[in-house]
Amino acid sequence: MPATFATWNINSVRLRLGLVLDFLERYRPDVLMLQEIKCTNDQFPAAALTEAGYPHHAVHGQKGYHGVAIVSRLPLADVTRRSFFDVDDSRHVSARLDIGSGPITAHSFYIPAGGDLPDPELNPKFKHKLGFLAELKTWFEEPQFGSGQIIAGDFNIAPHENDVWSHKQLLDVVSHTPIETTTLDAIRDGGSGWVDLVRKHFPYDEKLYSWWSYRAQDWEASNRGRRLDHIWATADLAARCSGAEIVRPARGWSAKPSDHVPVLVRLD
Repeated sequence: MPATFATWNINSVRLRLGLVLDFLERYRPDVLMLQEIKCTNDQFPAAALTEAGYPHHAVHGQKGYHGVAIVSRLPLADVTRRSFFDVDDSRHVSARLDIGSGPITAHSFYIPAGGDLPDPELNPKFKHKLGFLAELKTWFEEPQFGSGQIIAGDFNIAPHENDVWSHKQLLDVVSHTPIETTTLDAIRDGGSGWVDLVRKHFPYDEKLYSWWSYRAQDWEASNRGRRLDHIWATADLAARCSGAEIVRPARGWSAKPSDHVPVLVRLD
């Protein structure tokens, strides 16, 4: 059966639960992967999501910071959580599900932002980000990532020059520096042969953004965005991907929105 997977950095699932429920009602994805839920597991709004038709949850929460989750119409099994670079932050959760054509393992990731200074010697946050990515690359070279895998989340990297509003002006800005973009490209093109499902359907010469800063007085008019949120799949699943969408209007659904918008893909 067809299935829709979505990802959204919600920037506090409890504060913006109304937005999540609105999105679920409007778009009816089968699986939603959330980042920056900013709550512990027991604080996660499981009852409201169950009532909305999403009774299956995999949560890796953290008090006040970070946190990731998967909510699903379909049963989830083999829930796992992993930490990276010897930092015990809640930045990954995965679960196995079946959309009628065999098992798929879905991963929700929140890759570190990396702070403001793109120098690992002077900025521990940037060092953490690069270490996280290096460990991710090694992990993805393991045999289980050969097929049946979909990864999604806030990667905190806009890898292509048309994934940012100004390639030249952002080359020294964390999220678009050459070391970050080439590292993410190497992960994508590594042993697993990941496919960027959004760029499968949108040409590289088209500007695409999923994040707009809160600092902009009028985010829509200035349109200084970055594509930080991604959904990748192994080649077997990517071959079945029939469409993708970045839900740009969601940035204006509320007076207090997330600075990110949902990204969706459809698998047939």
